[in-house]
Amino acid sequence: MSGNPWAQGRILAGGARPRVLFGRMYEDPGVELSVFPPPGARVLCVASAGDTAAALAGAGYEVTAVDVNPVQLEYARGRLERGAPAVDGTAERMLATGRAAAAALLPAWRRPSLERFLRLDDPFEQARQWRTSLDGPGLRLLMGAALRPAGAMAAALRPAFRGVVPARFDLALRRRIAGGVSRHPNARNPWAWRLLLGHEILPAAKPAGPPVKLVEADVAGHLERVAPGTYDAVTLSNVLDGPGPAFARRLRAAVRHAVRPGGVAVLRSFREPAASGPGRAADERSMLWGVVRVIGL
Repeated sequence: MSGNPWAQGRILAGGARPRVLFGRMYEDPGVELSVFPPPGARVLCVASAGDTAAALAGAGYEVTAVDVNPVQLEYARGRLERGAPAVDGTAERMLATGRAAAAALLPAWRRPSLERFLRLDDPFEQARQWRTSLDGPGLRLLMGAALRPAGAMAAALRPAFRGVVPARFDLALRRRIAGGVSRHPNARNPWAWRLLLGHEILPAAKPAGPPVKLVEADVAGHLERVAPGTYDAVTLSNVLDGPGPAFARRLRAAVRHAVRPGGVAVLRSFREPAASGPGRAADERSMLWGVVRVIGL
């Protein structure tokens, strides 16, 4: 686990005990379903809240879900195996704080107005309303105070995660949301409802295929230990957001060991795109990711 700050099970400074970090997931498995081999393939994902594992299993994949945080893994187990309801994790509480501040000061960000916006089914009209009603000076001030390098979010994060937040994350996030609402119909986008309103419009996915295999492990260590070519595809979100270059090199080598030639890896990052560009981020309906990279192996 050396070099992987996710092993501590906390993203906020202070405290020592692992926590549930993600009560729901903010990644759109439609990306995986469009690039993975046909159903029946052996795939690996990060367990997190269990949503992606459930979607992949429901589509007919043989799924292994790995998490280094034992509390998060048991939470995913409860949802996947016992149908336990979702609860708020650290991420949801942070998002709720931001939404509450916006709603207290900005009428357009109060629940009735947001629900009207999220019921829209026309990306052109969504983009117009985002520009004229939601993305105004008040939102810019609030997000700047919260999300710039000296803002409240950076101050609250553990040191290993502070460098992941883009220098002007307020601008980056507003740009990502604007791009998402201009491409994807809100009324059919559960990730838009989850992010902007904290409300679900779809029931939690239940695996309809074989049970998901849950493994408590550092993902790089797990991939190093399995036999060569064990998996046909892997999807890893946030895994490299926090760890340093040495862990990134180790993970890349482990993926090439564990995924068969001709397989696929999907990597998501919160960071702003580098010179190689954002990859498939425009196809990702959750609107949070700066990079969604699809890599053929």
